[in-house]
Order: sequence, then structure tokens, then C-alpha cells
Amino acid sequence: MPALVFQDLTLGYDRHPAVHHLQAEIAEGSLTAIVGPNGAGKSTLLKGVTGALAPLDGKVSFGSLRREDIAYLPQQSEIDRSFPLTVVDLVAMGLWRETGPFRGLRPRHRDRIAAAIQAVGLEGFERRAIGALSGGQMQRALFARLLLQDAQLVLLDEPFTAIDARTMADLLGVVRRWHGEGRTVLAVLHDFDTVRAHFPRTMMLARELVAHGPTEKVLTAENQFRARQMCEACAGPPHVCGRSAA
Repeated sequence: MPALVFQDLTLGYDRHPAVHHLQAEIAEGSLTAIVGPNGAGKSTLLKGVTGALAPLDGKVSFGSLRREDIAYLPQQSEIDRSFPLTVVDLVAMGLWRETGPFRGLRPRHRDRIAAAIQAVGLEGFERRAIGALSGGQMQRALFARLLLQDAQLVLLDEPFTAIDARTMADLLGVVRRWHGEGRTVLAVLHDFDTVRAHFPRTMMLARELVAHGPTEKVLTAENQFRARQMCEACAGPPHVCGRSAA
């Protein structure tokens, strides 16, 4: 049973489509990169999966999963780091479904928070304010929060942008761990070398589906050229192709 099915899915803003008539399946337990030029609709697609963006047409169907089984990592630029949270506070939010807004953290919860922080290499930063973290440290904290969500479907929007090589290697290790546990992972990525090295399957978008399948068959020069042409053709005003949607 597939984890996700996109059935003639169209997503957009103010009735202007950003993803057009997408027809595809994501296999349960797969590790898939979502690639494409700027404005291809990659982030928009993840928002459609989470339910943050309602379809203009078609639908997203879940196999054995529910939307509640999703863990979602947005781009860092979408996170307000001025809010007065410590690393522990941020990571503990991954237990929200268990603890709710009013129940306190029990010893077993604190043990799991400590284990998640250790798993991403942030020991010693527990009481650091998130506004004082570097980009790589913040991403480690966000991955720790994802670990605590214990979700079967993990969505990552540009998880390795503007972080150092060591942090990237460590977080790729977390992604491989999820894959090894049979979880389904979709990640929006720009670096094709990273995709080729670590992601067995790839979906290439350019507002429409360009290709989907084994990475070596998707990341061809021909497909990349076609994707650029398709996005350039939609570089006109919003009434022609809709808003840009990275």
C-alpha cells in the first residue's frame, strides 16, 4: 500500500495553480527527494500533504496513514526565532500529542527529550535560547523535535540549506535511521550530489510532474533541461501561471 497518492492534484494560491494535475504515488517506507527549479511547486506540495493548503482540484490520499502521522520540518525562514524558547522547550514540542498544552512533562518524557538532543549532537545546549543558536544548531534542534514526534511520514523542506558540512552529515544520519526503520521520508532538496548519494528515489517538479522514479533515471540532463524550460514558460504574471512557489 502506498503511503501517499496524489490524484490529479492541483494546489495554488488565490485560485492560481502552483502545482498542476499531479498524478503520482509515494511508496510506504521510501526515501524520496523532491527537486526542481525555483518556483517549481516543491514547498507547495508539502503544504498540500500536511493539509495547510487545500487542493484546488484533485486530492491527496493516505494509505495506512493519517495526517496526524506526519512530522513536518518547514524552512528555517518560516520559524520565528525571536520567541523566547530554549532548546529543551523547542524539542519538547515534539511530544505535544502526548502531553497536550497543560499536562506537565514526566520523567519518561524528559528522558526521551534528553535522548533526542543527544541523538542530534546538541548536548550542553539544552538551556540555550533558540535565538542564540547558529543555523546548524537550530536545525539540529528541529530534527530532535521531529525524532520525538515518532511519525511514520516525515516531510523535510530544504533541511540542509545554510548549514555546515558536519551538521549535514549528522542529520543525514538521522534521515538514514528513519529510512532504516521503515518510515516514509520526502525531502525538498537543491543539491543533486546529495540527492544522488543519499536518496534512492526522486520526484522532479516544474509546476507539473517531470519525472518520478529511481534517482539515476530522474536526474538526467534531459529532464533538468525540460524542467527549466517548463518553469521559464511559467515565469509570467500571476494570472498566467500563479505565484512563485519554491
